[in-house]
Amino acid sequence: MDLLRHLRHFVVVAHELHFGRAADLLGMAQPPLSQSIQRLERELTVELFDRSRRQVRLTTAGELLLGEAEELLAGEGRLRNLMGQIRAGELGVLRAGVPPETPAVTLRALLDGLTTRAPGLDVELHELTTAEQVRMLAERTLDVGLVHHPVAADELRFGAPVDVPLGVLLPRTSPLARGREVALASLAGLDLVAAPRATAPGWHDHLLAVCRQHGWRPTRVRPARNPEFLFGLVLAGGGVAVEPAAVARREPRIAWRPIVDAPLAKRTSAAWPDRSAHPAAPMFGQLAADVLADTEPAPPASAGTSAPAARPWPVLFDTTG
Repeated sequence: MDLLRHLRHFVVVAHELHFGRAADLLGMAQPPLSQSIQRLERELTVELFDRSRRQVRLTTAGELLLGEAEELLAGEGRLRNLMGQIRAGELGVLRAGVPPETPAVTLRALLDGLTTRAPGLDVELHELTTAEQVRMLAERTLDVGLVHHPVAADELRFGAPVDVPLGVLLPRTSPLARGREVALASLAGLDLVAAPRATAPGWHDHLLAVCRQHGWRPTRVRPARNPEFLFGLVLAGGGVAVEPAAVARREPRIAWRPIVDAPLAKRTSAAWPDRSAHPAAPMFGQLAADVLADTEPAPPASAGTSAPAARPWPVLFDTTG
């Protein structure tokens, strides 16, 4: 028996004390309503209404049941609302990963946006490389992450990507810093300072492939996991890095110059499991795209740099599938 349905019928009749009016309110005919009340009475083995007079009255059992039924139905409503919030990703715990180099302003905007959109959601933010995120997403120990493409993982779904133009980081004292832009071929004989391949294999291989295509084969690749170490290697001479303009703003002795023909852009997007995904993952993905687009300013046009191109920054891979 659908007890809750019969209790809903009972509550309306108990308030109206008239089967005809109650049937109208419930949008049903009177005979099925009477049958519903009779079935409830048989199930509970009590009479809920005194039908011996012209006016319908509640019995003692009916009066006691009314309060209990209203509380039970209110609880059902709260339960359904709670489950609806969970399905919508507005409650629970979201385990999210972000790259170690993510700027503080981006993290703040992302967390503020999550608080605004889903104040009941508990976000566990983890500092993880792309490779670590891909592995943990596959193991289901992470719900969603921000990864650098290209990523070879058929079991993942990706959010809207954001492309950030890349340029060359070099000491301000370098002769190359005197120009408005730098050709990759002009970096011949220099090392490339970059994150270790293990952190994002797809991106690392893509970066080296583009450098070779444009006439620069780095003498060697010098790994740097954090910006401070990267700056130290670049300032020591003999090596340059290829990074977004925002990275250079952390170190006044470092100059950023756009690359001729803009052949490189770092593509970042949210990623989450294709099946049984956390309900909040798509929301996180869209929010991340909005935040990245807002917090990654275009390179400034100044005496030492050129204005950004009006066309979209090109990439040599596609993640839209």
